[in-house]
Order: sequence, then structure tokens, then C-alpha cells
Amino acid sequence: MPKLDSYLFREFAQTTFAALVVLMVVSLGAVFADVLGDIVRGRVPAGMMLAQLGLQVLNYLPMILPLGLMLGLLMGVGRLYRDSEMPVLTSIGVGPVRLLRPLMMLVGPFVLVIAACSMWLGPWAREYSQRMIEVGQRSLLVAGLEAGRFVELPGGGGVVYANAMSNDGTWLGRVFIYRQDEGRMDVTSARTGTLTVEGTTRYLTLDEGFRVEGPMDGGRDFRLMRYASNEVRLPDAESRDIDDDPELMPTLTLLGDGRREARAQLHFRIAPPLLALAFALLAVPLARSPPRQARWGRILMGLLAYVFGVNLMLLGTNGLASGKLPVAAGLWWLLLPLLALGAWMYFGDGRVRRPRRRS
Repeated sequence: MPKLDSYLFREFAQTTFAALVVLMVVSLGAVFADVLGDIVRGRVPAGMMLAQLGLQVLNYLPMILPLGLMLGLLMGVGRLYRDSEMPVLTSIGVGPVRLLRPLMMLVGPFVLVIAACSMWLGPWAREYSQRMIEVGQRSLLVAGLEAGRFVELPGGGGVVYANAMSNDGTWLGRVFIYRQDEGRMDVTSARTGTLTVEGTTRYLTLDEGFRVEGPMDGGRDFRLMRYASNEVRLPDAESRDIDDDPELMPTLTLLGDGRREARAQLHFRIAPPLLALAFALLAVPLARSPPRQARWGRILMGLLAYVFGVNLMLLGTNGLASGKLPVAAGLWWLLLPLLALGAWMYFGDGRVRRPRRRS
């Protein structure tokens, strides 16, 4: 590898890596807030927080990596202009064509990684996350219940205590349940309990116990019941048809699915690597600046271009799924002009225009 290519590649790689580290830290905080919100709403069992956090980060990689690549190139090329290195390189004949090789040494593998994340890793993470949630909703163990401890049910559905519990969390021994609803309290105890699921509804079947129901304001309207078997309904668990949801389907399965939603999801997965390539080409001319000029204006311009492109991609995907856009158009109306604009700006960067002759 020529020394110039090695130097430029190292410069681009360092700034891109630094941008990715910052973006990953920011994204991790945002994803953590989303997962925590799902846990509070009872959608995700608390015991799955770390697993869901990791899977959600993998799911967002196709959106994070293109932005990290673009910002890294903007900072790397911008530093070359700011330190007057780029004008020196231009003076010795290093133009856009010569600069393309070290640039593609970084951008090429990056685009392949983004394609793998968008086509395979992201869909796998979404599907695995949903399957984990559905399995977890069938077990009180992953909801945070431990033997010998009072635990609040997800969604604020009540407080549960069990003296003993099976390894899979579906059988409980010496159960105590306290619930409140519309000014009344319900206290239930049982010798054993078994968790069952019917569709999206979960029931805790209690055997050989007592149930006390009455007002919370101190009235005397109490009822005491002794039962041989009693079913207590737990907060409903959200359910999705994993095998028929285009967002959770493998990409190869989407290729043979003719539904509008499936075609929209397929185009949505194709878009990120091509957007990354277009933004990488745009980054070099956008980074051009006079020496010692502040670089933050160029970075802001690149960030706005990324937000604009991604928003159009999301709007286009929704339009394809809803029928507002023809399936044949896909997202090519966005991707091809962006790629053409990126190539035109890249290869036209720094070109000296001939002055017009006066007639």
C-alpha cells in the first residue's frame, strides 16, 4: 500500500472510529430509556433488560453506522483542509480520483457491514427480541419473581409472593397475591399456583386457598371465600404474529412475499448501505473549507443531510406499505438521485471551471 493511501486511510479510520464511539454511547442511552419505558409499562419483563438492550442496539446499527461513517469522513477530510494538507495534496496532483482508493478502502467494508446488519443482523435481533418477550410473558420467573420475596407484577397489576417456585417459573408454592381495583382490594392465598396462557391472556391457577375481597375505605362489605381452584387473571401480554410480520421476517423470505408491507420492508433493508455510500461520497465535498475555519458548520450541514435522507426513507417506506407509492418505484426515487448527486459532487470537487468567452 502506498504511503499516501496508508496515511489517508488511517486518518479517515481514526476519525470514523471516534465518531462511532460517541454515537454508540448516545444511542445506548436512548435505547436504555426505551427499554426501561417498556419495562415500566409491563411490555418487557425486568429480567430481560440487558438482553433486550443489546438486541435493540443491534437493531439500530443500520441507522447508526451510516451517520458515524459520514461524520467521521467530514471530520477527517475537514482536518486535512484545516491544516492545509489538502491544498498541498491537490498541488501535487492528488484529486478526487486519486483520493478514491483510500476512501473506498474504508467505505467499501463499511457498506458491506451495514448491508449485513440491515439484511440479516437487524431482522434477526428484532425476531429474537420478540420471541424472548413472548416466552418471558409465559413465565413469572423473568418478570422478576423470586421465591421468598414480594414482587410487583409488570404494569402494576398487583403484588405477588411465593414461598417456592419451579425452575421455569410456571409453578409456585404457598402463593400470596394482593390487588387493588376501583377502590376495592383483593387478597388471595393458595397452597400452589400454576401459570397458564390462553392467547394474549395469562392466568394464574390457584389451588386450595382463601380469597378476601372488600373496600379500601374501611367499610364492612367484605367477602371471605374458600376454594379448591381459582383462576386469577394477570395483566395481558402483548402478542405479535412473528411468522407473518414483515418486520420480523428473514430477508430471503421477504423476497418471495408479494404483500405491499413485505415489499416495503425489503426496500427499507436495501436502503441503508446505499445511503451510506451516497453520504460517504457527499462527505468529501461537504468537508471542503478554507484553512483555520471552524469545522462545526460543515458537520451540521452533513447531519442535516443525513436527517433529511433518513426521514425521506422512512416516509417512503410508510408510503409503500400503505399503497400511497407504487411498489415498483420502491425507494429508488430517493437512492439513485442521492448516489448521482454524491458522485457528481465528489468528482466535481475542486475542478477548475473554464471562464466563459465574451462574445
